[in-house]
Amino acid sequence: MTTEYPRDISALVIIDPLNDFLSPGGKLHDGIKDEMERVSFLPNLMRLVEGARKAGLQIIYAPHGVDEHSFDDVPFLHSYLHKNTRDKQYFWKGTWGAEFYEPLRPQEGDIVISQHRLWNSFRGTDMQEKLQARGIQKVALCGLTSHKCVESTGRHAFEEGYHVTFINDATAEFNRGEHAAALTYSFPLIGHADLTVDQFLAKL
Repeated sequence: MTTEYPRDISALVIIDPLNDFLSPGGKLHDGIKDEMERVSFLPNLMRLVEGARKAGLQIIYAPHGVDEHSFDDVPFLHSYLHKNTRDKQYFWKGTWGAEFYEPLRPQEGDIVISQHRLWNSFRGTDMQEKLQARGIQKVALCGLTSHKCVESTGRHAFEEGYHVTFINDATAEFNRGEHAAALTYSFPLIGHADLTVDQFLAKL
């Protein structure tokens, strides 16, 4: 059967499935857990990954990670970065919080991208190099957070000429308004396809 996502050119990209977000005790977990529960984020994401693996789709992990030198080349450091990275050390390299959430850890054959310092998983990483080396032309994006890293990565992929799919019920955000903005305006604008987990898996 013809599929919209041929295995040789397609990949599922999971953005930031990390302990600081997903594990109790993670630095950001309490702030996002209610929204994750409201949209059934974790059950949907785990069902998506399981289904993609069974279908033989390439899985790509795009993790966040910063340290004391991540912004040495930024002359005008935004207050957001002072507050959330240098001060609170979210996703701090070498710590438990920046490690993959155990139930979603990469497996043999998965591709792990180098850590992004901001929201765009392409900027300052080897994402483009690894996608091109694998011959990937179509990327399906999921993970955290919908209005920040998922959207920003999708915008970059769109401008690079990739076919972009957003898996809209396998994303979440810290508040309902930002999540709604991503789903209502950004994903339909940027994405060539905007699908639920069930719709995507049916195409595999």
